[in-house]
Amino acid sequence: MDMLTGYAASHQHPFNVFVHMIGIPTIMLGVLIPLGWVSVTVGGIEVTLAHLVLVAFVLFYLTLDAIFALVFALAAYLLLLLAAHLGSYPGNTGWLIAGACFFGGYIAQFIGHAVEKSMPVLVKHPIQANLAAPFFTVVELFKLAGLREELFDAVQQRIAKERSLA
Repeated sequence: MDMLTGYAASHQHPFNVFVHMIGIPTIMLGVLIPLGWVSVTVGGIEVTLAHLVLVAFVLFYLTLDAIFALVFALAAYLLLLLAAHLGSYPGNTGWLIAGACFFGGYIAQFIGHAVEKSMPVLVKHPIQANLAAPFFTVVELFKLAGLREELFDAVQQRIAKERSLA
């Protein structure tokens, strides 16, 4: 709840949230493409660094919320398939796509924070931001769908309380 509240407090403006909903998966895609090129075969199954990173994220998210973690796992699997496809393009095309996704996604997020007039969490807490952002994207999908509203009400109450104390 603390991580979610801290992250949500910097992402209140609808434009910023929208940009993050696009930018975070785009950044993930930019990271997954090259991670998919590094692999080992274990028991006849090819395992890439992209697989390992996503499994680690899912395991961490399971400690936070099982439903959100499972939805993330599904979305991450789809991103992994797209990354593998884009990474298989000939020559430097995969690197160009990965770079455009990675840097373009971050630029978009900084624009979103400029509109919101808030400091990106990435600047204050880079590790936490990169761990929380994909989780927060799934949480926002639930919010947009009108699911688990009690969680969002509790988060907004905590944000309002923290702002009133500041």
